[in-house]
Amino acid sequence: MTATGADRDAPGARAVWWWGRRRSAVLDVGLALVSAVECAVEGVSFAGKAGVPEALGALFGFLVGSVLLVRRRWPITVVLVSIAVAPAEMGFLLGIVGLYTLAASEVPRRYTAVLAGMATVAVFVVTAVEMRRDIAAQADDFDPSAWYVPVMALFMTLGLNAPPVLFGLYIGARRRLMESLRERADSLEQELSLLADRAEQRAQWARQEERRRIAREMHDVVAHRVSLMVVHAAALQAVALKDPEKAVRNAALVGDMGRQALTELREMLGVLREEAPAVAPAAVPLAAVGRAAAAAAEAAAGPGLGALEELCQESRLAGAAVELVVLGEPGAYPPEVERTAYRVVQEALTNVHKHAPGAAVVVRLAHREAEVAAQVENGPSDAGAADAGLPSGGNGLVGMKERVVRLGGAFVSGPTDAGGFKVSAVIPLATS
Repeated sequence: MTATGADRDAPGARAVWWWGRRRSAVLDVGLALVSAVECAVEGVSFAGKAGVPEALGALFGFLVGSVLLVRRRWPITVVLVSIAVAPAEMGFLLGIVGLYTLAASEVPRRYTAVLAGMATVAVFVVTAVEMRRDIAAQADDFDPSAWYVPVMALFMTLGLNAPPVLFGLYIGARRRLMESLRERADSLEQELSLLADRAEQRAQWARQEERRRIAREMHDVVAHRVSLMVVHAAALQAVALKDPEKAVRNAALVGDMGRQALTELREMLGVLREEAPAVAPAAVPLAAVGRAAAAAAEAAAGPGLGALEELCQESRLAGAAVELVVLGEPGAYPPEVERTAYRVVQEALTNVHKHAPGAAVVVRLAHREAEVAAQVENGPSDAGAADAGLPSGGNGLVGMKERVVRLGGAFVSGPTDAGGFKVSAVIPLATS
């Protein structure tokens, strides 16, 4: 059991036995030596009164005073020894330091109160007895009243025992307060570290989300236009000698689509280069800022549902039989909903040009009360159609599903019983 709760080690300090640092050990050794010398001198006086050899009294006093060496380890023992030797009128320093150490330690307060009360009673009795003895020796010169000895003995006892007890209680309470504040500071530091780690994770998530969004945009803009350009280039190569007029038209379409692809790329890069308004970090969470920036970028550029007919016409000019079926009355939709539905149809048509050249395609768009549904279904590939040899990265369906799921919708794709392929997406209007 530690008694005084000595200060914790300073950096580089060495612990010695039960002392937290060498300075505490030096202090206790010094106090123990002073107490031992004091008790040895008082032991000689006690030996003369008790009729025992003075050397034995000095040795006894030296051992009693040396008990102060263990005051931090066993404060109760020090106080009990001081109480035990109180009738021998020795251990003045031992009693004072012992009571201070006991009051400042982590010993339960009820034990401290009992031991302090026992020490006070012992000192009071010894003081009263010695005072009466001195008064009796001077009976001719001084005749006090009956209350003089108890009152004076009480004042002397309280003056001797109360200060170390009160000071020890104050030091112990202050030390516990400092330890509590230190623990609270450590806890706050850990919480700040966790918050910093979470902020870094959110920033990393926002960066990854932005990279994925840009990758989807680049794929949608480039893949569809370039796929159509490759299809037209293949048709141009096939008819260049047989039908020069058709070759000229195909060449013009290739140029138009290349310019459209460049225009969409410029618009998207322009949005990425725009400086976002400053947002106070404490006001808006970082993840919300990332989502808001992505939504704003998507809303700022890109076609919507009104451009589906033009999109289908481009595929028809490339030789695909595309039919557009619209059900319901269109309403005012959020920009990200229109953009996502358009990109789903665009990517599905691109996949038809890649994997099912010459196949008949039906594009269905359903306007409902709380959602928009888009479906692209193609039949089997025309065996007589020329394969343009378009490469496939395998990311088209993944990108479509990510777009739809991010808005809280549902996405399904797979082959049909007729040998074709079908892509379906349902996008709610109230996006989260």
